[in-house]
Amino acid sequence: MKHQCLFCGIVAGDIPSVKVFEDDTTYAFMDINPASDGHLLVIPKRHSKDLLEIEGEDLADVTLAAQRIAKAVVKEFGADGVNLLNCCGADAWQTVFHFHLHVIPRYVDKTKDRLVLPWQPGMGGDKATMAALGDRLAAAIS
Repeated sequence: MKHQCLFCGIVAGDIPSVKVFEDDTTYAFMDINPASDGHLLVIPKRHSKDLLEIEGEDLADVTLAAQRIAKAVVKEFGADGVNLLNCCGADAWQTVFHFHLHVIPRYVDKTKDRLVLPWQPGMGGDKATMAALGDRLAAAIS
């Protein structure tokens, strides 16, 4: 294989994909392991390993392309919602180390939608812990 990165191979045309959208900086294609009907990936053409490495310009381009595609997913497929998902690092479920955003159409009809939440929203967090972590993060960003 010419490319060590699967997604770079897809962008180069050496690995087949079902292309949905392409412009000068981004490429979008159907996910081969879809969580729902219409699940696809949006990637920068320029390689970057993950969210921590991607250039801001590429991140903006991928995000804007994902928004454009999400609008089309709702209109064309009648999706009831859309999730954008990025996994950064192996412990966060990243399996291909080329930055990508999943655009996952969501449906009330569960025959079209197999994605389930891995946690329970609305359970509430410890206020003291949230405050301490928030303060540490705010200081680190400053």
